[in-house]
Amino acid sequence: MATGNKKTTTDYPNEQFLYLTTTGRKTGLPREIEIWFVEREGCLYVLAEHGYEAKWVQNVIANFSVTIRVSGKRWNAVGRILDSTHDADLYLEVQALARNKYGWGAGLPVEFRLQEQLQD
Repeated sequence: MATGNKKTTTDYPNEQFLYLTTTGRKTGLPREIEIWFVEREGCLYVLAEHGYEAKWVQNVIANFSVTIRVSGKRWNAVGRILDSTHDADLYLEVQALARNKYGWGAGLPVEFRLQEQLQD
């Protein structure tokens, strides 16, 4: 997936999960979670069921640089919490994409822009 691409097709249509590694805001240690995601126009989006209370969301707020692993590839990425006012259309669209893919889409959307693919 190239960054900055405006596209409607997905690179990971058969993938159900991605692995998100954040840096612990208190410990500085890597924290990895397995979580559902959707794609839109070259970005990956994850919904936080518990909103701002989710520890991984708090970690993204403290340090937006993350690592994402999906479909056997690892990427450096930049995270951003969507704002329900300033990003209203995108916020609702991402929730709708998640409802279509998983039957659930009520969480806080977080956008991840893939920066560079990492070699293992």
